[in-house]
Amino acid sequence: MIHRVALSALLLSCSAALAQTASSGPALQAPTTIPIVFTRTISADHSKVGDTVSAKTTQQVELPNGASLPKGARVSGHIASAVGFTYDKTPYARQKASVLTVHFDSVQIRGTAVPLDVTVRAMADPITSREALQPQASDIDSSGTTTQIGGDQLTPFEKEVRNADGDVVAYNKRGGVYAHLIASGRCDGSDTEVSVGIYSASACGQYGFVGTAATEFGSSSTPSTLTLVSSHGSPKVWSGSTALLEVLSTQQNVAAR
Repeated sequence: MIHRVALSALLLSCSAALAQTASSGPALQAPTTIPIVFTRTISADHSKVGDTVSAKTTQQVELPNGASLPKGARVSGHIASAVGFTYDKTPYARQKASVLTVHFDSVQIRGTAVPLDVTVRAMADPITSREALQPQASDIDSSGTTTQIGGDQLTPFEKEVRNADGDVVAYNKRGGVYAHLIASGRCDGSDTEVSVGIYSASACGQYGFVGTAATEFGSSSTPSTLTLVSSHGSPKVWSGSTALLEVLSTQQNVAAR
């Protein structure tokens, strides 16, 4: 009996130690942005609550503590709600909205799943995302210039990324594109250089996703939550869609509690 009690105490002690170790992993701090690409299609009519959402980083992400996330780091989430579209054939019926809610859970850092408290600063469908990587078809410009999502111009082999007025708003470096975020719409600016991938420094909101609106991008009160709605069909995030996640500040999260 004594041995059983001792064994139980040992198992409880080990479980507590493992839980403490798992919860004491490195935390992401603001200002940090994480450019991602979704690697699996999710939709309101085929997904169910609890299904996994998979994505990965599209470039190296520099962290405030001097560490970095490599390109291809895994970002995981889950479906929080999924209500498929059902057409109401009643004459002049107002169609009920279909809803898809995604929650971003964690990012893998050196084998550790680090929790995410983020907002979706901007997101784009696969077509818009691919176009941001394709050089402009122009006889005038043969340098392979591409247009970032949001309008900034990136020319290969040039360090500076410029906006439509010709101002330098970002820099194309070895690890990817980095910028000081520019305030636009609901999105705040930042004086710290962060990773933006194929997005402009002022990119904010949805690009593409015709017929679908985002009612929640994630906030201090509902961190890491993205909600898409449509009264014309079932909202969908296709594989190849991209997003720019922005880590919420600790002060924002504390104030919301």
